[in-house]
Amino acid sequence: MKKVVAGMLITLSGVLIFRSCAADKKQESILQENTMLIQQQISNVSKLIVTEGHFAEVYNYKDSQELFGPLITADKKALVVVNAEVAIAYDLSQIDFVVDEVNRTLYVKSIPEPEIKISPDFEYYDVTADYLNPFGASDYNKIKKNINASLLKKIEASNLKGNAQNRLLSELQKFYVLTNSLNWTLVYKDQPIDNFEKLQFRD
Repeated sequence: MKKVVAGMLITLSGVLIFRSCAADKKQESILQENTMLIQQQISNVSKLIVTEGHFAEVYNYKDSQELFGPLITADKKALVVVNAEVAIAYDLSQIDFVVDEVNRTLYVKSIPEPEIKISPDFEYYDVTADYLNPFGASDYNKIKKNINASLLKKIEASNLKGNAQNRLLSELQKFYVLTNSLNWTLVYKDQPIDNFEKLQFRD
């Protein structure tokens, strides 16, 4: 009788151990699948999020050089019409994130700064220069530098960067929806995100 009871206890213990191991393996498999899914989702949105705009500007360039004192000068000038295509992008392949499998948490540490690309098309009109003060490469470079600086100011004053941020937030929302559906926690800049409104840009 004792042998029968001992045998039953051994069998029962074996079944419990087997079920426990099987449950642990299943849980570990689900955890790995969730981790791979999150990493894949981040990889899928690791593309440039681009907002494009068009800017036009008319620029008057003048330069004078004194010859033998202020009474005699050599002048040059140009009228430049610029049509520029501007693109603002976030390279999400540079996003800094950590997947904590143990605590089921996705940490988004930081997001790269926006990249501003200006593609100007220059048209020169009324280009005149004195013989002693001709147009050279330095003049064209100065014109391009001044126009780019002026365009950057216009971009900052426009809603172009705001539109790009909205596009970025829509991508970050995917992280929140995914982690929430998997019963994971999303942490952005050390703050747990329990609703989408918390996903805002902070310094």
